[in-house]
Amino acid sequence: MFVLCINNSYVLEGFVIIGLSEIPELKVLLFCTLLFIYTCTLAGNVAIILVSLMDKHLHKPMYFFLANLAFLDICYTSTTMPKMLQVLLLEKKTISFIGCVTQMYFFLTFVGTECVLLGIMSYDRYVAICNPLRYSNIMRQNVCVSLAGISWLCGFGNAIIHTVFTFRLKFCSSNRINYFFCDIPPLLSLSCDDTSLNEVLLLSIGVFIGWTPFLSIAVSYICIIITIMKMRSTEGRRKSFSTCASHLTVVVLYYGSAIFNYVRPISAYSLSKDRIISVFYSVVTPMLNPLIYSLKNREVKNAIGRQFIQRRL
Repeated sequence: MFVLCINNSYVLEGFVIIGLSEIPELKVLLFCTLLFIYTCTLAGNVAIILVSLMDKHLHKPMYFFLANLAFLDICYTSTTMPKMLQVLLLEKKTISFIGCVTQMYFFLTFVGTECVLLGIMSYDRYVAICNPLRYSNIMRQNVCVSLAGISWLCGFGNAIIHTVFTFRLKFCSSNRINYFFCDIPPLLSLSCDDTSLNEVLLLSIGVFIGWTPFLSIAVSYICIIITIMKMRSTEGRRKSFSTCASHLTVVVLYYGSAIFNYVRPISAYSLSKDRIISVFYSVVTPMLNPLIYSLKNREVKNAIGRQFIQRRL
């Protein structure tokens, strides 16, 4: 049992994760699909990290941040995917209280870090296109490392606040999480306490760590588009658009689903429907990111060819 009754009060020792589906016929299909996605995610993002480190042509701020993004995608999919696969394959749906706390903390850390990092990557593109003569001076190595560090600090701060305030709540006798991992909305739905403070924190911090980077990205790209349209060279416009297209595609996919999932009132949540959105940004998007950057970015494609294809010939 994962709920103990002591002196008529409940002491929660763990949770039961319902998962993506309880239909037996779908479990094998879901397991194979998720395993394929997870394998592709690991392979694609590890390749991006390796090629960014190995190829001297990619020793630039843009690819430093791209390697950080790939590392984040590996981390936060590895926080949830192994447990999802275990639930589907072994029918072991239980997760300890400490396990749930740990999973939620690290997931929120990586998601929050990625939100800020995508904003920083848009600033990098803004400087590169709108202030090309000052780019090397502004985006120095120590500046890039500091900006990446700031994104990680924001992620850690976001996770600490939400984890502490979520698990200080008292939970009812039900310990069944109608979700596929330990996240804020499904846990708040199990609480017997007033969750209004948690909702305020979710919305206010979501504005800071979600909407603020998103708006900075929007402003950066407005300036970038204006600058590109003023270029006289067609080749210059094409090259500038190609360097921004991959990042902008990732931003739209990630923010479109992540902001919808967190920055809205708890009363508007429908866990059964929201699982689809969560699967998209926590499972599918990390797999697509390496494909988007390798297909839309000529420098990455050339580097992959040099490092992984030509060396075998």
